[in-house]
Amino acid sequence: MGGLRRKIGMRSDDDCDGGSCRILPEGGLALAVTRRTRSDGPDSGDARGGPDSSSPSFLRCCSSFPRPSCSRQSWERRFPFLAWSRNYKADDLFADFLAGLTVGLTAIPQGIAYGVVAGLPPQYGLYSSFMGCFVYIFLGSCKDITIGPTAIMALMAQVYVESYGPAFATLLTFLSGCIILILGLLQLGFLVDFISMPVTAGFTSAAAITIASGQVKGILGIRGKSNEFLEAWHNVFEHITETNLWDFFLGVTCIVLLLAARKLKDVKSNNRVATALIRLTSLGRNAIIVIIGTLVAYICYLNGATPFQLTGAVQEGLPNFEPPPFHATNGNNTYTFVEMVSELGSSIAVIPLVAVLESIAIGKAFSNGKALDATQEMVALGACNIFGSFVHSIPVTGSFTRTAVNNASGVRTPLGGLFTGVMVLMALGFLTSTFYFIPKATLSAVIICAVIFMIEYHVVIVLWKTKKLDLIPCFTTFFVSLLLGLEYGILVGVAVNLLFLLYDVARPSIKINKLKYGHNCVLLMTPDRSVVFPSAEYVREYVLKSSGSDDQKDCNYTVVIDGTHIQYIDATAAKCIKLMIEDIEAKKYSVILWNWKRSVAETCFGIDPGMLEYFHCEESLEKLFAGSQGSHIAKAMSNTTLNINFRDEKNDIGKSKKDYVPSKVTANGYVDSCDTNNTSPIHEEV
Repeated sequence: MGGLRRKIGMRSDDDCDGGSCRILPEGGLALAVTRRTRSDGPDSGDARGGPDSSSPSFLRCCSSFPRPSCSRQSWERRFPFLAWSRNYKADDLFADFLAGLTVGLTAIPQGIAYGVVAGLPPQYGLYSSFMGCFVYIFLGSCKDITIGPTAIMALMAQVYVESYGPAFATLLTFLSGCIILILGLLQLGFLVDFISMPVTAGFTSAAAITIASGQVKGILGIRGKSNEFLEAWHNVFEHITETNLWDFFLGVTCIVLLLAARKLKDVKSNNRVATALIRLTSLGRNAIIVIIGTLVAYICYLNGATPFQLTGAVQEGLPNFEPPPFHATNGNNTYTFVEMVSELGSSIAVIPLVAVLESIAIGKAFSNGKALDATQEMVALGACNIFGSFVHSIPVTGSFTRTAVNNASGVRTPLGGLFTGVMVLMALGFLTSTFYFIPKATLSAVIICAVIFMIEYHVVIVLWKTKKLDLIPCFTTFFVSLLLGLEYGILVGVAVNLLFLLYDVARPSIKINKLKYGHNCVLLMTPDRSVVFPSAEYVREYVLKSSGSDDQKDCNYTVVIDGTHIQYIDATAAKCIKLMIEDIEAKKYSVILWNWKRSVAETCFGIDPGMLEYFHCEESLEKLFAGSQGSHIAKAMSNTTLNINFRDEKNDIGKSKKDYVPSKVTANGYVDSCDTNNTSPIHEEV
């Protein structure tokens, strides 16, 4: 290939003028290529013809190798607290303190509720609510994000808790954290990009409906399992006659009050005190409702009545700090680490992806137009889960509700999480005895009001107006998640989306124009994208079919393939292009590959160097066919020289136009070109 490149006067993307080298945007090193002229003697370079290690060009290249950086910017990127702590002021501390307390009023009741959703005792929800707040202070890059349990994470852990016990949820947290951390360190966050907006909307909506359906039994005061959507409603209809009217009345009242308090934030007042009171009431509505429900239940208890189903006894004190369990016992069964991993199955891969998707989506929503370091967010989230598993946490991620409260409270830095975490620890240390009297109907109302706004029904309208085909992965994800489970739903949704992508790659659109220049009848075909192995045979058959549909006998028929939009081809596509040319020429037609990139042409030359004669890069077809008599291919090959200037040579990144010198291949096989850095021409024999 090197000889062929010199023969046609092409410049490699890795060439370095004057022996210097350049660093690619991705950080990779493009090695310097030294061009040897006929004046170079046998002693030039080393014994293998390479550059002399003492030469200035060699030293310049060596100095360009990327080295590990220990600069302040690098440390601040990996530990963002080093950046904001330098300018931290007393005003920032006060703002973070108020925001942290406000978020704590939401985190405590939600933590208790999500512990119940996960099928665990309520204290496990609080165990999951403080460690992420502490770790994110040091590693988080977004001031608003609050890490903790969410409804989706709790629901996805519930299946394993109900079947195998709390130890499986803790191990799932540890493994999820390890996977997220590894993905972040390896900068594999792009994997989340394969989960499209329609799939995300379908998954989130199905999760919200599943969670809300599971809390209907709490509103009605009936018992039974409700892990899945169908199971929940089957249980409701089976035990509907056992409805507790007191629970039903309390649950409905709490829902109405929560929705009304949510609307208070839209109320305007000229009185600053009244505005602050209304705003605080709206932000702390979950805590207020739980406190009111607990007081009502406690007063009834003092009067010898228990009209509501209560949360019951909650273990007092802080959790033990210990490694996550790598073996577990559930009933009469003992599970080793391998057996536990086997039972967790696909959730080990699905839960980390969902956690990353939630957290990064929330971070982007509250970044206020600033760039979000997704890699650092993955590192932070992974560390939060790993450390959380040491205090018996369920999987955690960014919480939209608590993040919105944090933002609305005017948080300045991630240090606000310190005060939120301290409030949760204080609740575990001093308030667990009061958790006994929290009515289950109140917790169910809090959960329902938190998830009903996750149902993205408006996305259906948007997709219908923009691209109706996107409704297929959206509804597929939605119904599979509802009927078979959330893990299967998101996997099936991603698979359907990938099928659409593969079909789009395998079936490129090809625009056809029929033109005539003098005696030349031209069939111009323009593929709208690159040609790779799934689409190679399709393009070949399409071109052959189209070129045989209009046989012109009174002129020279030429098929022109416009490569303007072809940025890349692989070996399979190059082979099919060669076969396509042979098939077209078998019909006595001429073929021109017009306006192709140099790198694409090189791939074709690797299959057959003789394909050189088919490439042309004139500015227009009029110029290509101007003044041609008879077959323009025969005319071009009858010339003593063949000029080729590939389209990407004119506007290559980082190169000025003067760096490119027209090259021509003479009949005796030499390359003639002018070197702008050398007054003498370079002649290389191929």
